[in-house]
Amino acid sequence: MNISYTKNGDYLLPDLILENKKQYNIGKYGLLRLNYIKKEKLGLYFDLLVNDKLNEYLHNIDTTVMEKVQKLIKELTEKENITEELKSSNQMLWIGKMNNIKDIAEEIILKEYIYV
Repeated sequence: MNISYTKNGDYLLPDLILENKKQYNIGKYGLLRLNYIKKEKLGLYFDLLVNDKLNEYLHNIDTTVMEKVQKLIKELTEKENITEELKSSNQMLWIGKMNNIKDIAEEIILKEYIYV
């Protein structure tokens, strides 16, 4: 393996080029996972970082978790019988119930996908 170096002041720095140039959007769940692996799973974090797979990994986590949260919210609204009829008749009650369901769904999914 032949590595070239560039002199920067008194130091020789390796000329490293990252191969993966694809940009990924990382949302809420990806950032939560990033913070968790930085604190709790440092080996995984450095492995993904060094192999230039961190952003792809976080993007996959983010999209997977968003899909799971939406699916769970839909299931819970059907289970609790929260309908558009309730929304039109008592909007404040509907908002309260939907916020409660969203919080429950996120808590369940965070424990299963982010903090493991």
